[in-house]
Amino acid sequence: MTMRLEKVVPWGRSKREYFGMFNLTDECLQHTILGCGDGPASFNAEMTACGGHVISCDPLFDFSGQEIYQRFEESLEEVLRQVKATPDRWVWKYHADPDDLKRNRTEAIRKFVADYEQGKQQGRYVTAELPVLPFQDNQFDLALCSHFLFLYSDHFSEEFHVQSALELCRVARDIRIFPVLTLEQKTSPHLEAVCRAAQNAGLHAEIVSVDYELQKGGNQMLRIRKKIVPAHAASFTSL
Repeated sequence: MTMRLEKVVPWGRSKREYFGMFNLTDECLQHTILGCGDGPASFNAEMTACGGHVISCDPLFDFSGQEIYQRFEESLEEVLRQVKATPDRWVWKYHADPDDLKRNRTEAIRKFVADYEQGKQQGRYVTAELPVLPFQDNQFDLALCSHFLFLYSDHFSEEFHVQSALELCRVARDIRIFPVLTLEQKTSPHLEAVCRAAQNAGLHAEIVSVDYELQKGGNQMLRIRKKIVPAHAASFTSL
């Protein structure tokens, strides 16, 4: 399916936000990471600069950095207007206020754009989308999915969510999806089905609290792990 850029709100998050959303520590610099649906996050650029090993995939990467940045600028003020119009929906802890959110999102996408072309040449930004990914079985130690699955439960079916979660489990040993709420701040109606499918596949699924909250109540992730962890990755469960 071809993505229409005018329908996208390309907001990316920083390395610091990823660490908060997914309970990451500096140990993850030693592991291979897939960022699925990263959009214009600066996570890949910042992790690469620190010596990390990250591949980001998103259908958005079919476009140029300039096209993505232009769409960000076009959508920015409307998104901020909606945020300011719903003050009871947000927790101003990581970001001080809507203006600080704007500054942080702008900084993240600028770092992304500065890294994007070189990252594409190095194979760090891959055009791909769920529920089918172009990666090998167990290629990654960790797969992260930020603000896509569960958040857009009204737009994607239960079957899509189950297939996507299992696909992430195919390519990585440890899967983390944040948040587990919908855009309407309700627990996703697909969460139970995803957990059940993971358990039926012999995987361990749990809801984990995290040290990050912007969307009020959105401070939990779903973590799915393979129950038998290879010896060389045993320490990874302490991330």
